[in-house]
Amino acid sequence: MKSKKARIGYLQAIISIILNIILFVIKYIAGIRSGSVAIIADAWHTLSDSFSSIVLLLGFKLSRKPADKEHPFGHGRAELLATIVVGIILAIVGFNFLHEAYKRLLLQQAANFGIFALAITVASVIAKEIMARFAIKQGTKYSSPLLIADGWHHRSDAFSSLLILVGILLGKYFWWIDGVLGIIMAALIFYTTYDVLKTPFSKLIGEEASDEMLCSIIELIKSHISIPIHLHHLHLHHYGDHQEVTFHIKLDPNLKLAEAHAIADKIENLLRDEMSIEATIHLEPCFDKPDKE
Repeated sequence: MKSKKARIGYLQAIISIILNIILFVIKYIAGIRSGSVAIIADAWHTLSDSFSSIVLLLGFKLSRKPADKEHPFGHGRAELLATIVVGIILAIVGFNFLHEAYKRLLLQQAANFGIFALAITVASVIAKEIMARFAIKQGTKYSSPLLIADGWHHRSDAFSSLLILVGILLGKYFWWIDGVLGIIMAALIFYTTYDVLKTPFSKLIGEEASDEMLCSIIELIKSHISIPIHLHHLHLHHYGDHQEVTFHIKLDPNLKLAEAHAIADKIENLLRDEMSIEATIHLEPCFDKPDKE
């Protein structure tokens, strides 16, 4: 059975693809009718969200595949890779905005929109912001960087439509407003790109376990193991929802091998059952008194 997180991901992606295609067609028609290059460009920007949503679908599908011989830790990192793809798409959109804004300032182009374009732009801002909030909320709830990334992509499209809306309202007073706001918009998208990419890059490169996780592991061991154990050299490995830790423990050198192995097995089972973490433990003899944790 698919997890609720995966179902939310599939639902978000399918709704996003349908909505973006509808908005693309309407915006494109509005752009042709008004002769606005900005609206036509915004239409293609909206269609780019469909590409990221397809990546979202593929990412969730791949990350749900179980472990196999070639991938013993599962396919969870497919979600991180898909998140990076979405981030790269955001970066490309940002560069396009920067380029278009520079051209508008260079050529002193002012926005020129009609009532139909105004109505479509307002509708686009509202629809895309609703999609963004839904995706970001669900992504935060289920700890999915991919859903959050897709939500920010929706928000970038809402911002771009808002940019055009501001141009509609102020463009007749300031010819340069569209170009200046385009540069500001590009800067916001670049910041969003950084925010989207920092988490998957950090997890792929490898992160140190948080102090909170370390304390939780130590407290769990202390509450179930009566003999002194010194834990050190802990490393955390992310595979999407699946997490692996490796660490060393020092035990009394007088313990028999079978006894020491039984302790390691008990700790591994504790972490699996209580924290959903798979552990690999290296045993060491402790000739000194173990440090107090």
